[in-house]
Amino acid sequence: MLFNHGWVVVRAAGSGSTPLPNPDLIAGKKGRILAIECKSAKGDRKQYITNEQIQELITFAKGFGAEPWIGIRFNHVPWRFVKPSQLEKTPAQLYGYSVAITAKKGISFAELTQTK
Repeated sequence: MLFNHGWVVVRAAGSGSTPLPNPDLIAGKKGRILAIECKSAKGDRKQYITNEQIQELITFAKGFGAEPWIGIRFNHVPWRFVKPSQLEKTPAQLYGYSVAITAKKGISFAELTQTK
């Protein structure tokens, strides 16, 4: 999707399987760089991302000079993109997301890919 909208994209092979922080996608266009962790879920029940995954995304993005984003897709619902800070943090140090949360706090693919 990003490539088809003029972005240069790298997919990190085996994201999550390396000891080093790395997102699923790194994308750039006109000086803007995105570090995106992608999540998908069936149904509409709440899902969770570990604190470690969030911190690794933030660490990578900061070091790379990128914006950290989490791309979330539920079945039959278009992709939504949220900043890590927009997710609800549980007492167990998990970050929760759902269809309702992403609809309220997330932005669409078109909004994410707007460049100046």
